[in-house]
Amino acid sequence: MKKALVTGASRGLGRALAAGLAAAGYALVIDGRDQNALRLAADGIRAAGASQADVTALAGDVTDPAHRAALLAAGGIDLLVNNAGTLGAAPLPALADYPLNELRAAFDANVIAPIALTQLFLPALRERGGAILNITSDAAVEPYAGWGGYGAAKAAIEQASNVLAAEESAVRVWWVDPGDLRTDMHQAAFPGEDISDRPLPESVVPALVRLVTERLPSGRYRAAELQPVSTGGRP
Repeated sequence: MKKALVTGASRGLGRALAAGLAAAGYALVIDGRDQNALRLAADGIRAAGASQADVTALAGDVTDPAHRAALLAAGGIDLLVNNAGTLGAAPLPALADYPLNELRAAFDANVIAPIALTQLFLPALRERGGAILNITSDAAVEPYAGWGGYGAAKAAIEQASNVLAAEESAVRVWWVDPGDLRTDMHQAAFPGEDISDRPLPESVVPALVRLVTERLPSGRYRAAELQPVSTGGRP
């Protein structure tokens, strides 16, 4: 059985993707800062019976070196999913007014922590012919007003992923824009607005699972481009 580490798996896309990977036969290590939410996520995956209850849940913050060490101690993995992150300052400020301490925190969570985890797990991933999946955003490449802090951090992890893919021939490296989703983070970006028109995180899981299971070439992808093609047959 292959094993995946999914960060930020207590809710949203991380939780949905962890469940999808479990259904695809992966054992899991999942983390999140909210211990109760993480426990509920793990219980939900176990209740579905998708991974034969092989789910290890470790609560903590990926910006904490001690927590990263605990994740490494949970054992070798075949897939590292860097999903955990932060929106940064909210409501979204213009760059002219962006609090620098919030900007540093955004880069710490969205860039430094994923690179730190990558460095820790790369030796095992090389040996196993493993893969790294970094969750990014269209804010990394599009100039949305108010998204300068988050977008700059996501642009940085995209370029880091691009360089890593050029350096690591034995490891697949993917960075994927999942699109706008109905998540707590997206709601925080639009306080008081109705975001019920956005698709649920579960809607993009088949695309991400396809990327992983078919082991597509390293590179940048949009989830919308990866959705499995329907054959038109009966379910």
